[in-house]
Amino acid sequence: MIRDNTGTVGIKAEGRAVSLSPTILRSKAMTISMRPLLERSATQQNYSGDSFMKTTLIGIAATAALSLFGLSAHANCAYPSAGNQQLGQPVQFPAHQFMNHEGIVGTWLVNYGPVGQAFIQWHSDGTEWENITHPSIGGNICMGSWVATGWRTYSRNHFGWIFDSTSGLIAGYFNETETDTLSQDGNSYTGTNVTIFYDMGGNVVPAPGAPSPAPADGYPGTSSAVRIEP
Repeated sequence: MIRDNTGTVGIKAEGRAVSLSPTILRSKAMTISMRPLLERSATQQNYSGDSFMKTTLIGIAATAALSLFGLSAHANCAYPSAGNQQLGQPVQFPAHQFMNHEGIVGTWLVNYGPVGQAFIQWHSDGTEWENITHPSIGGNICMGSWVATGWRTYSRNHFGWIFDSTSGLIAGYFNETETDTLSQDGNSYTGTNVTIFYDMGGNVVPAPGAPSPAPADGYPGTSSAVRIEP
């Protein structure tokens, strides 16, 4: 290798001098130094692709599992055959001593017997909503309006959507009417309700998982609630 006073490097090859400019040398050096980075980049791309494929396959498997082992019909937040997810004994809060209440406004833990349990809020503007112990894929949020009908008695008109448990598509809705009576201290209530199920065309249908035909007067039920203290 020969270097002249201009910085040009020459290489003797078979008796001849071949000149390599500094620009060419830098270019070749850059190409060589970039090779490990390109190799690592290709490896990372392959790894990312593998991860994406694995994630996709896991998602497909999870969906298939829900379809095979999940709900058998259209789950909802009003009927016991909808796939209640209660585990063991129902939730019970310890007894608390707090101020009496004269109205139903507040947050409650309500027990619907075999249908499940729910956290429900009665609002001062005459609206209410609840979240029940049913799988969310079929619908476990429902809401409605309420009105006082007498001394410590209340009536609510309650609605919720029903979704197909395998496809997730809307399948219908239900309407529950309920009458509740508040205790003397205002910290618990009991009531009775009736639920009617409809398809998207407004036709009365049996409850999800229930035999046909649907009862003419709907499906009766009960409620029993305790207030959640502030």
